Amino acid sequence: MDARLNLFANSVASKALKHIVSAGKVLADSTLPLATQELVRLRASQINGCGFCTDMHTKDAAHAGETSVRLNLVAAWREATVFTDAERAALELTEQGTRIADAAGGVTDEAWANAAKHYDEDELAALVCGIALINTFNRVNVIVRQPAGDYTPGQFG
Repeated sequence: MDARLNLFANSVASKALKHIVSAGKVLADSTLPLATQELVRLRASQINGCGFCTDMHTKDAAHAGETSVRLNLVAAWREATVFTDAERAALELTEQGTRIADAAGGVTDEAWANAAKHYDEDELAALVCGIALINTFNRVNVIVRQPAGDYTPGQFG
């Protein structure tokens, strides 16, 4: 299977994606825990059906030390006992922020207040921006049908 468009070879796509990637580097330097960032990226990618990003973030999280049990349970986080209350709040915010069209009001006040109990303002900013960024990457990859399965951790620097 080949992608509809080679995002890496196309000058317009590669220039635009470099800016999005640089925004992600700001988040990597934030105090939001890396494990939470990867769980958020993985859950949004699952919801959006982005195989490429699901592959990438599962492998990146495992490479960073995340357990297979937690990775396998991200899609069923509500019933799983392996996530902290803070991670659960981040996953709820991720789901609501990813499924904006499914709820007329977008993210509920309850989901926001719960996340705010666990994260300071900078971490909330990183969480919100991280959710927005992964949704952007998911949409790009789904639209071009970027194939999944060949990603290696650290492949993009």
